[in-house]
Amino acid sequence: MALITATQLVKTYAEGATAVRALAGVSLTLNEGDFVAVMGPSGCGKSTLLHLLGGLDRPDAGTVKLGSDELTTLDDEGLTLVRRRRIGFVFQSFNLVPVMSAIENVALPLTLDGVSASVAEGKAKVWLERLGLGDRVNHLPDQLSGGQQQRVAIARALVTEPVLLLADEPTGNLDSKSADDIARLLRSLSDEHRRTVLMVTHDPRIAASARRLVFLKDGVIVDDQNLSASLDTSSKVRSQLEALS
Repeated sequence: MALITATQLVKTYAEGATAVRALAGVSLTLNEGDFVAVMGPSGCGKSTLLHLLGGLDRPDAGTVKLGSDELTTLDDEGLTLVRRRRIGFVFQSFNLVPVMSAIENVALPLTLDGVSASVAEGKAKVWLERLGLGDRVNHLPDQLSGGQQQRVAIARALVTEPVLLLADEPTGNLDSKSADDIARLLRSLSDEHRRTVLMVTHDPRIAASARRLVFLKDGVIVDDQNLSASLDTSSKVRSQLEALS
């Protein structure tokens, strides 16, 4: 069943001779429980696509529909509520509040939405425990490793029980072991918790953890395929990326 549908998205930055068309008519559908990796050369429109799907930016043309909500027609307040309650975001820089503990960081989206501190922290603790951080709930970000900080960021993105998780280079600041751990975690969120996950990445090894791979080049989708776990998927992804670059 389709969860989010983007139709003929166009996005251009600047004007005149300096104009850069980041997206040039992109259409994409994500179904419930999908885990999709988006790859492509630098400047191909990967992050722009993620921002439009998440309502962080508006397209110049085209539509984005999340369930029954058409994001492109919502006002700023409506978009804010959709982002806060139905979409989770994870970024390369963890964006944790340095003076807040792990549990306070994870609870923050709920407290900002008017949930009492006790209820918010109770839900935050559940997600931290699910992600293997039950013994780190009171640690500050600088007392955690990079991989642990990203897990806190993922727990924060999930504490509102969003239907869609958008991850922009979520392993970009991590060592290879921590990156692999985060990739497996995102896959398990899709497999076990039926979250729909779209991940932008430049790393073929990380992309290989997804079930579906979308290649962008020059603002358009040039390939969209399902991945098979029975193949040497990482090598296959790397070869295809080189061919399309």
